[in-house]
Amino acid sequence: MELSHVTKSAVQAALLVVGIAMLCFGVWRGETTTVLSKAIKLCLECVGIG
Repeated sequence: MELSHVTKSAVQAALLVVGIAMLCFGVWRGETTTVLSKAIKLCLECVGIG
């Protein structure tokens, strides 16, 4: 099934808007510190320091 260029662009724009909305919702809930701390722990474990 081949999508037209307009349909593909509309789907991409809709997914971009949904992604931005989810990002803003996470920031609004205050989850930035949790995500950052988990990312730091993961990076340190991969390097072998943590």
